[in-house]
Amino acid sequence: MTTSTGPEPAPRPATAIDAVAERYVERLIALDPIEATDMGLPGHDHELPDLSPTGVAARADLSRATLAELDGLEPADEVDVATLDAMRERLGLAVERHEAGEDLAPVNNLHSPVQYVRDVLDLMPTDTEEHWANIAARVAAIPAALDGYTESLRAQAASGRALTRRQVRVAVEQARELAGADSFFTTFAASARPDSAEPSAALAADLASGAEAARAAYGALADVVESELAGSAVASDAVGRERYALSSRYFLGAAVDLEETYAWGLEEVARLTAEQEAVAAELYGAGTSTAEAMERLDADPARKLSGTDALQRWMQETSDRALAELTDTYFDIPEPVRRLECRIAPTQNGGIYYTGPSADFSRPGRMWWSVPPGVTEFSTWRETTTVYHEGVPGHHLQIGQTAFRSALLNTYRRLGLWVSGHGEGWALYAERLMEQLGYLTDPGDRMGMLDGQRLRAARVVIDIGVHLGLATPKALGGGTWCAELAWPYLKENANMDDGFLGFELDRYMTWPGQAPAYKVGQRIWEQIRDEAAAREGDAFDLKRFHRRALDVGSVGLDTLRRVLA
Repeated sequence: MTTSTGPEPAPRPATAIDAVAERYVERLIALDPIEATDMGLPGHDHELPDLSPTGVAARADLSRATLAELDGLEPADEVDVATLDAMRERLGLAVERHEAGEDLAPVNNLHSPVQYVRDVLDLMPTDTEEHWANIAARVAAIPAALDGYTESLRAQAASGRALTRRQVRVAVEQARELAGADSFFTTFAASARPDSAEPSAALAADLASGAEAARAAYGALADVVESELAGSAVASDAVGRERYALSSRYFLGAAVDLEETYAWGLEEVARLTAEQEAVAAELYGAGTSTAEAMERLDADPARKLSGTDALQRWMQETSDRALAELTDTYFDIPEPVRRLECRIAPTQNGGIYYTGPSADFSRPGRMWWSVPPGVTEFSTWRETTTVYHEGVPGHHLQIGQTAFRSALLNTYRRLGLWVSGHGEGWALYAERLMEQLGYLTDPGDRMGMLDGQRLRAARVVIDIGVHLGLATPKALGGGTWCAELAWPYLKENANMDDGFLGFELDRYMTWPGQAPAYKVGQRIWEQIRDEAAAREGDAFDLKRFHRRALDVGSVGLDTLRRVLA
């Protein structure tokens, strides 16, 4: 299992297909500066995208034009084969989604303009006066960006696609929070300390005025949604089969049988429930219920952390230990990827997430924990598996390794591709793999892993069940899936507080197809690994499989399967 894969390959000559991919990235980041910041590519940190129908159409036109450039080009090598497959799949879907109106004015509680116009600021450097000048310019651009988004919302409503009541509530609540007196923008502007000093008077004034303008813009957005769009909002959360199938393909990069996947989700919930019951008995003796075992784990002082400083130190220590022990054993981990920063996030919504390194690794990969107000105690048994999910061998290894492969992959393949089913599926695959590698021998930590996996399986059932209007199992009382029936099922299958679960349910209802991509992606990753092991027999080497698979980058899962086969 410690077979070496040898030194890094010599730089691969760029091809005609690489040139098309590079031009696409250059044009994309000009149209969408948030993408530039996500990728860590300089030159656009002071800008925001045009979120109006015109801006949305321009990005779709770029996809069409790039697909036309690819027509007739022949792959020069296996890397080109994968690039061509990935670009045709991703850009083809982008055009398909645009023509269906799916990209015009998304509204959800995690990744729509309401959030990412603000969230991109978390990725921006804050060391120098120049950095803060970029931030001031970008914040000053928020009113125009949200005006464009408002125009798209109105156009979407005029086309006959009304928001749901849940989307209205989510958008208004989050926009009002960012418009309030205690807005993130106000506190962020006040936190500016370029070069560890007070900002210049001019910069301080720009930051303060920009923060006020951003607050006002979010307030205006909330007003429009509440006064103009709420009246036509529909009660049903379900998007229907046709829209859901397109969304599922987008998030997975694969076409799956939705009914079969729904049935598998039910089976997976039952299987994970049985595993948890066995771990409960292992922890505290036969007859101990899973709920009781979790209560006792929560009460165990040896498994508690007090305060965010202790949480941050524990995250960093756990991550550093895994990184050191896994390097050169089950994974090839390049030197720049052996640095992961664990941070407490500036937001307070309860999420835990990862942001990738910049193209030159001057900004390292980071794991963020967004701690809700008033939360001061944390249970390590729940979150050991989360560190593996977000760090190594999860997102940090996956994204960092791909970003490092500049000798092998073009910029689009390294930095411009992200498919949820591939990325989140890998992270769940990594969690289960760590158990298989002996890193979750503590039954409490294993209980935490199983609890997270069970939630992800329940998501599959709820998300597909509600949006396709499927019948609930007889054991749940029958009837057609809806949010009201999903709520008790979610509570039964996730040991988390109601506030977190409420946020989760809003996510499934407003962002169809995204949440199931985690567990379904894990399923497909495990299938691909098992197929490789069956093909190679005794020659199969897990470390080599991981290296080859991760070198492909975050492509659609059908593309990944084709490339690895």
